[in-house]
Amino acid sequence: MKDVEVIVTRSLAAAAADRYQVNWRTDVKGVTTGWCVLDDKDELVAVARALTELSARLSTITAYGAEKAKQTGKFEIAYHFDLDGDTLTVTVHIPVEGEIDSMTPYFANADWPEREMAELYGIRLRGHPHPERLFIDESLGEAVFDQYIPYSTMVNAATTKGLWEKVLAKGKEQVAK
Repeated sequence: MKDVEVIVTRSLAAAAADRYQVNWRTDVKGVTTGWCVLDDKDELVAVARALTELSARLSTITAYGAEKAKQTGKFEIAYHFDLDGDTLTVTVHIPVEGEIDSMTPYFANADWPEREMAELYGIRLRGHPHPERLFIDESLGEAVFDQYIPYSTMVNAATTKGLWEKVLAKGKEQVAK
């Protein structure tokens, strides 16, 4: 077990007791990657504090499972951290109507990706210092891409004028209701 695995696993245990699962893998080049799933989304703040003490850097945040969330009632959010060249991904599940604590008090660069997932998927954030929208007009409602345009359409290079026309048309339909 590499030092990073031992140190991070101890920090996770202190922050989240036994309410997490973590798996580590080291590739042939010596890069260690960890995947951690928190059983309780509210442990994320304690884990964030522990990772700041280890000088971790938040690389990005990814919200998954918009389609799956419709079936399971939960979003999956992955927080990707760099630990001096090694990576730890911490995943939490939140109810579709639930909320998650903002990571901005611990990682200032969480601002934009958190606002983006709030805007695109309707994920609610507690304690975010700048909760206003990034680029979509307020009149379009929450989770516009999830509601109006299938994710597969959006990622298949369909971000054209036609796509925006569809979003705006759907938004006007919703406002009219």
